[in-house]
Amino acid sequence: MGRQFRILVLNQISANGLKRLPAPTYTTGKDIRDPDAILVRSADMHAMDIPANVKAIARAGAGTNNIPLQAMSARGVPVFNAPGANANAVMELVLAGMLMAARNLAPALRFVDKLDPGAADLDQVVEDGKKNFAGFELAGQTLGIIGLGKIGCLVADAAIKLGMHVLGYDPEITVDAAWSLPAQVKRAGSVTDVLKHANFISLHVPLVEATRNLVGQANMSLTRHGAILLNFSREGVVNDAAALAALDSGQLGWYVCDFPSGKILRHPKVVALPHLGASTREAEENCAIMVADQLRDYLEQGTIINAVNFPNVSMGRESRFRVAIANANVPNMLGQISTAMAQAGLNIHNMVNKSRGDMAYTLVDVDSPVADSVIAALMGIKGVLAVRYLPQAE
Repeated sequence: MGRQFRILVLNQISANGLKRLPAPTYTTGKDIRDPDAILVRSADMHAMDIPANVKAIARAGAGTNNIPLQAMSARGVPVFNAPGANANAVMELVLAGMLMAARNLAPALRFVDKLDPGAADLDQVVEDGKKNFAGFELAGQTLGIIGLGKIGCLVADAAIKLGMHVLGYDPEITVDAAWSLPAQVKRAGSVTDVLKHANFISLHVPLVEATRNLVGQANMSLTRHGAILLNFSREGVVNDAAALAALDSGQLGWYVCDFPSGKILRHPKVVALPHLGASTREAEENCAIMVADQLRDYLEQGTIINAVNFPNVSMGRESRFRVAIANANVPNMLGQISTAMAQAGLNIHNMVNKSRGDMAYTLVDVDSPVADSVIAALMGIKGVLAVRYLPQAE
């Protein structure tokens, strides 16, 4: 029997995703001891004692703020996510958010909820009250999108089909995203340009130091009077205090978000949803399938796709004997790896090495079996963080 892997599952994961990790090669569950990998959704892992034998963590979603990335990188452990797998679900919720704000649906629903169903004058009360909730149509309005990844591109496309003008900004747009972006999207030069010229502003960026309070005290006043701000990315991207002040002054017409923090609850111009962005059957299944496939490719083949802390690395098998090495991105690492293998009498059949920031990753196929002493020698190289031997059964 070949290598078997034990996967600790910290949250409820789609059954169709878990099926991608078939028995008997994989054992999955919530009570797994000494796991080879961890599957997680929203569980906070920062205070968790992550076992030393964990080789990978897979997050069935896009954000990885609940995972100690720096500590995992120092151990040579890739953290996988599922970018784009929940994009359609989030896009549809953004559209719902725009409609809720434009048509004043939240206060209208509250009004209807308080009606007396037995009142004799119910029809007249409804007729008299509806004028308080008159809104406007999306067609002809300008939507500004900050962050043009998969979600941002889908939002742009849907908005254009609704007759909206779209202004987009992303200083780090990928080639794939650029190809996906509708030609009608007007490119903005900065966040400031978007805030100044959009009736709706939708945020689709990760929460990192550069994006914390991306919209806040320093620039909230730049928005068009009565603009509608939508945040379906991460809570800290918008400064809550600044948003409340802008709502009170009328600078913002509505703040629609997916993060009901205590500061913003109960404000009449806030629509706060309970983190529903990826909460559809389809999105949960897509995320689970994507990360399960990525995890399996990594554990069995050493392939890395969509790890937030590692470069993407793949290499077709040309030998049964493969070694995967995670190391610090420092000079002469490949030379030391090659020398260690040559001294052990191993012939390198194929090799690929890529880096991402401080992290580098190497796959090496050799023509003969690799002894434990070679793995130990590779681990002894200064800067090597993890070494895995991945022989393939005949």
